[in-house]
Amino acid sequence: MHDEEFPHPGGTPPRAERARRVADTLRQQITSGVYAEGMLPDERRLGHALGATRNVIREALALLADEGLIMRRRGVGTRVVTAKYGHGLERLTGLAETLVDHGTVTNEVRAARIVPHAPTAVTERLRLPDGSEAVYLERLRSLDGRPLSVDSTWLAPDIGRPLLDCDLAHRDVFDLIEETSGHRLGSAEVTVHAVTAEPDTARLLEIPAGAALFAIDRLTSLADGRPVDAETLRVRADRFALHALVHRGPVRPRT
Repeated sequence: MHDEEFPHPGGTPPRAERARRVADTLRQQITSGVYAEGMLPDERRLGHALGATRNVIREALALLADEGLIMRRRGVGTRVVTAKYGHGLERLTGLAETLVDHGTVTNEVRAARIVPHAPTAVTERLRLPDGSEAVYLERLRSLDGRPLSVDSTWLAPDIGRPLLDCDLAHRDVFDLIEETSGHRLGSAEVTVHAVTAEPDTARLLEIPAGAALFAIDRLTSLADGRPVDAETLRVRADRFALHALVHRGPVRPRT
């Protein structure tokens, strides 16, 4: 069966729409490790597995090639060229903790300093007095030598000051906070935005200006509820995916 896998209210949908849907399926499979060996099946086998014509498969593969996710070579086949690394949202972990099984994580420390008068937006998020100092960190994170994210972090002064004497190039900030403060982290509020890379970020991450990024805003608190870490991660969307296992709770009755 071909293309009936994707019903359309007006009959058979346009080929571009079918290709987009097939590309979405293939992207999900690649991200979840279905093609861990790096090679995709040929067009005929993909068409059979996905219920799509060969022309639709070709257009879907072209979309993924334009994203930089795969590379197609005549006589060789279709290969995954950009691995996507998953970051779960169910548990509070640092990005380096998540990536440790995927390769060597390093950080270029671009800034690590005390800011005498932190911006009001920062002091409000961290519940600090207006005009309070805060510690600012900026690190360029790489995985196996390839840039992955630019991380900007504001820390409450008593939490951040001890970190300035630590190995910020090779240690995760969450680990260091717990180690130096003697307190456990408890929870975080996370917001994810889709943004495009402005020229400076694009230069650092070695991607074209305007390329897709995840901007992850995270406010992390100690176990007692006190916010101590406000950070923004700008992560290459071509190398990263977010995932979560969520549960449906009681449904609110309609009023």
